[in-house]
Amino acid sequence: MTTAPKNLIAVRALLLDHLGAHGLASAEVGIVGDAAHRGGYHCGRNRVDLDDYSVRESPRDRAGLGDDASALDVGTFAVGAYDLRQFSAWLVAQCAAGAPDTADIREVIYSPDGRTVKRWDRLGRRNSGDRSHLTHTHISFFRDATRSGRDLTSVFRRYLNAIGILDGEATLFCAKGDKGTHVQALQVALNYLGFDAGAEDGSYGDATTAAVLRMRRAAGSQTTTGDKYDAWAHVQLQICMARKFGAGAQGPKGDRGPKGDPGPAGEVDYPRLVGALLAEARG
Repeated sequence: MTTAPKNLIAVRALLLDHLGAHGLASAEVGIVGDAAHRGGYHCGRNRVDLDDYSVRESPRDRAGLGDDASALDVGTFAVGAYDLRQFSAWLVAQCAAGAPDTADIREVIYSPDGRTVKRWDRLGRRNSGDRSHLTHTHISFFRDATRSGRDLTSVFRRYLNAIGILDGEATLFCAKGDKGTHVQALQVALNYLGFDAGAEDGSYGDATTAAVLRMRRAAGSQTTTGDKYDAWAHVQLQICMARKFGAGAQGPKGDRGPKGDPGPAGEVDYPRLVGALLAEARG
């Protein structure tokens, strides 16, 4: 019998606790597929065989196969300008940038516009999904992560904090002298964009300070210091990310995303997304 692991139940509870009042219904946050569901990450070993893509394509999945499902569906919600589509674009950007708290995510199947379905796949095997994902976003986790019981809430907490509805969780902004995984996530993003933050050690020192300054100036800021990653710096990082992943755009390194993939953002409404981030910063 396929079961829901405690760490995914914790993610589900976190989202419902904070987004339930904003339209996210309990029935729209699913872990285990219905009885007719066979194959894929919503199923445990009683519903998949060893040739299923969710088992054979990664040693992390083969080693982690057990009774638990290893996927989460997220339905529609709206918190002002923030909604499921914006969340999905944000999550894909975090995954593509290699943020440490996304390392256990295998794939994200989502719709950037309500008309087309896209898939970000860490292994680069597939890029599409069925039309049910027009109205919900599917997130698969490597099976060893769910089986080991690792905490999978961090990236979701960061999102909730970023849109201002997770009080007391200062996990997004940071300043020189700070240490932690939120600093490491910033360093990974800066390095991915080509701004050279040095070692991704979670310590906001001189190299990170210089990289933040380079990033902000590249986004058009007139600032003369990079000693704070605040709301405006966050907006400017997203602008740099939008340029890198935009249709035909190239990042500071001159590349077009992982393995030459132009990335998902050709279909994302980035003016709207950046506008929402600007509104967040001003608020």
